[in-house]
Amino acid sequence: MESSSSQSRSGSTTQKRRRGVGAAGSGSTVQALNDDAVRSVFSCLDDHFDLARCSAVCSSWNRIIKTADIMRDLYYKRNPQARGSSSDISMKSYFEELAMDEHVSSLSRGSAEVYQWIGHPLRATLCRMKSGSILTGVGDKILRLWSAESCKFMNEYNVPNAKTLIDFDFDENKVVGLTSSQLCIWRRDEPRSIFQSGGASFHHGSCMSFADPEVVIGCEDGRAFVYDMYSRSCSSIFRLYSSPVTCLTVTDDQLIVGGSTFGNISIADQTSGQQLAVLKSAFAPLTMRCLSVGTTSHLIFAGSSAGYAHCWDLRTLKPLWETRVSPNVIYSAHHFPGDMATLAVGGIDGVLRLVCQRTGDIIQSLVVDADRPAESTSRSRQQIEKKRVRKVDPDAQLDSIPRRLRPQITSLSVGMKKIVTTHGENYIRVWKFRPKRL
Repeated sequence: MESSSSQSRSGSTTQKRRRGVGAAGSGSTVQALNDDAVRSVFSCLDDHFDLARCSAVCSSWNRIIKTADIMRDLYYKRNPQARGSSSDISMKSYFEELAMDEHVSSLSRGSAEVYQWIGHPLRATLCRMKSGSILTGVGDKILRLWSAESCKFMNEYNVPNAKTLIDFDFDENKVVGLTSSQLCIWRRDEPRSIFQSGGASFHHGSCMSFADPEVVIGCEDGRAFVYDMYSRSCSSIFRLYSSPVTCLTVTDDQLIVGGSTFGNISIADQTSGQQLAVLKSAFAPLTMRCLSVGTTSHLIFAGSSAGYAHCWDLRTLKPLWETRVSPNVIYSAHHFPGDMATLAVGGIDGVLRLVCQRTGDIIQSLVVDADRPAESTSRSRQQIEKKRVRKVDPDAQLDSIPRRLRPQITSLSVGMKKIVTTHGENYIRVWKFRPKRL
């Protein structure tokens, strides 16, 4: 009797599905609409990001939006002067500008939430984020690669010979790590290193900057070594300081920019081998702890041991502003490539600050919110906690905010509407920002 009843319910459900309850009969689901109707609905959308999100829902929606040229029609609607041009360059630039505007709006005025997980057995003090991937490490001699979107583990790279890793970077093909006397290179899809330098070229490496095919290594004796990854040899050596090089970056036009314990920024031309300038702070003595160079804006940003954020114009070699944004050391400063509005800084006080690139004014100061419960999800045995974020008032006393909510930020890296941070512990945080909708 019970079996008969169960079969009856099952049959009834099957019949409803076959009849399309809420579908063809009532028209209450989108599956009931034909392509022309769906196309008309999408044509009413007036936001490219809404269209992009719809195109990612399923293959049929993607096909309709693409074949109907709805994106292009909206572009011409907003830019009628471009209709006579057959070039896609302006349209490409337009979408890039839209994406950057949303990124800046999200970081400057939007809300955020944090995804946190334990990523290393012991510690993770450095992070890098590029093209939707995050690389973390330094502390337990393992580098780990994560998805910036899902936070899922992707791969790990073991430092050979139990060496202590000091710095690292990566691109779409390889991972480059620096120990005090060696370079290690891994393919992105392989855990074992494919190359180790002999260690005879440099000693006491302290930082590095990687731009394929070369790695520039800053050392404690004040020199910078340019190492060619393909010839596997040192191609040139630059004397930047008589004191340790504390941070280093290389610009697109092959300028080596290095910070020191003297509180200066030295600039050398990698092509000519000449030192071009030494940029000084008005607040010396202090130690430059981090650098970020804006290739589009020609600006150099630095964070120092006294809590100052600094900005110089690379074209005039003059300071634009120096602002004390934190009462303590700034360990990391970074901005998304192409973003000429916001700079993210973090340091020993554990507050994530977003600073205006033009003025040095603080736009937002953020910490994890303790008053709201965290949500936990488990993804392939990796537990991820979702936490709320709250803004810190400019006049707030930091001592009133518990240290567990603002552990020191040892490193940060900025992606599209995302910031990844490490905190000297074994967990990793990804701050995801949403634009403020009107």
